[in-house]
Amino acid sequence: MSIFETAMQATRSVLASRFPSYSFAFASGSIIRGEGRKGSDIDLVVVFDRLETAWRETFIEGELPFEVFVHDPETLSCFFESDIARGYPVIIHMVATGQILGPNPGKGQIWKDYASDILRASPPELEGEKLNALKYQITDLLDDLHGEPAAPEIQAIAAQLYQPLAGLMLLGRGRWSGRGKWIPRLLRDVALDLADSFDDAFRQASAGEVEALCDLTHCELDRHGGPFFAGDKRMASQQARRKSLVS
Repeated sequence: MSIFETAMQATRSVLASRFPSYSFAFASGSIIRGEGRKGSDIDLVVVFDRLETAWRETFIEGELPFEVFVHDPETLSCFFESDIARGYPVIIHMVATGQILGPNPGKGQIWKDYASDILRASPPELEGEKLNALKYQITDLLDDLHGEPAAPEIQAIAAQLYQPLAGLMLLGRGRWSGRGKWIPRLLRDVALDLADSFDDAFRQASAGEVEALCDLTHCELDRHGGPFFAGDKRMASQQARRKSLVS
């Protein structure tokens, strides 16, 4: 039995034993795509007709780790909207690329088609407060790199810079962003030389050399008007208030 067949068999067992009365589900992840390695998990989106609240849980079935996202149509819609607004279509990608399972595959196909349409479209334009907040975060870290930090500090700063810089590079080019291991893949989809520059800059930074990373960061900020620090101001929510802890 292939890894894919084993994974699908385990997924059907999980659905039957842990989520009785579910309507449809999407099994996703590298194992389902036939790219799995040792330790790869199965991403599973399980949809009921109605729930009190959505939840996420992780467990191991046999030798396969599962990360499960449990929803009904209303909670799934809310998470779709959140993914779109942030530009990180995490659960949307699971649905778009997942294998449909369950007693109502027709309902699952409607969601799968909808998710695929979203991914084919461009994310919301990176502008205004969202752009400035990202530029501020990157500029602040860039200033730290310019401060001649020691090698261990360079690695810490570079680790913090990796995600927001990738977000600026992808969203700033009208492409959906991602997290973790998806970043190199998404950058390669934009342009190989861009992905290579990104990888090389962080590789050098891990060895204590910051020039390439600083140059790349300045270049990306300049595409959006340059660094942004002075003038940053963000108002707290009016609900951010509690009875004083000190009398």
